[in-house]
Amino acid sequence: MLLSDFDYELPDALIARHPPAQRGASRLLDLRGMAPRDTQFAELPELMGAGDLLVLNDTRVLKARLFGRKPSGGRVEVVFERPLGNGEWAALLRASHAPRPGSTLELGDGVAVEVVGREGDLFRLRAGDDAAMLALMERCGELPLPPYLERAAEAEDEQRYQTVYARAPGAVAAPTAGLHFDQAMLEVLRARGVEIASVTLHVGAGTFQPVRVDDIAQHVMHPERYWIPPATRAAVAAARDRGARICAVGTTSLRALEAAAQEGRAAELAEAGDTRLFITPGYRFRVVDRLLTNFHLPRSTLLMLVQAFGGVERLRAAYGHAVA
Repeated sequence: MLLSDFDYELPDALIARHPPAQRGASRLLDLRGMAPRDTQFAELPELMGAGDLLVLNDTRVLKARLFGRKPSGGRVEVVFERPLGNGEWAALLRASHAPRPGSTLELGDGVAVEVVGREGDLFRLRAGDDAAMLALMERCGELPLPPYLERAAEAEDEQRYQTVYARAPGAVAAPTAGLHFDQAMLEVLRARGVEIASVTLHVGAGTFQPVRVDDIAQHVMHPERYWIPPATRAAVAAARDRGARICAVGTTSLRALEAAAQEGRAAELAEAGDTRLFITPGYRFRVVDRLLTNFHLPRSTLLMLVQAFGGVERLRAAYGHAVA
């Protein structure tokens, strides 16, 4: 398939650059039937049944965007994507001229990091102790909001660009489908008999990167780390045994579950791994029956995933309905 197969017209005015006043005050497009049905997120419990399993991604967004200077004095922006071990990090880097390996950057409140090399879009930085770098991010960093929002992080984002169940620090982007949930919604779902479990997939900078090849089969995903706790692996197995539906909240929860199914043994899910799973139309889903997800940008890997899950023509029609 070609990149142009996943294009659609997205008017700028339809991009929500700020959250609603209250979590959960969003509209919801129900695609279970033959035609799209307009409803509200508050109706989600009515769309799920007792015994269904809802899977959340509990990753927490780091304040991973830091600003600093090159030895020349030029300004540099760094988004730390993930630790690589031995004091090194993979990072996106923006500067007027890319720094050379061996050069030193001064970030935040004067912390020096060394440029080790470059691998595709990502730079390899030697930053020293991981705990010290995480502390620097907390002191001096900003939440790396998606580029399409076209604004800097604001005070409200400290809370609203995290899910209410965010637990494990490590992401550079929020699992945005989960941003709609508040504790009251989770309690209503539990009261209805919906089982809730969590996975962790640290969303990487690759989620912001455009696809730069016409033949999408040539696109390579950035690796992302996932964990599936024992309780969640048991919950998935039990849901399968009783014939219950497994609903992933967001594409990241879905990718974690599907990656674990591919890398596990027999019907078991793997406990952890680094995944480059690229889901496109034709993919055979092994775990997830339902998907709750936000709308996605034209020509994005996330749009490819949802069309693989819900059907290409069906999702094209749904997006056309939503835009109209």
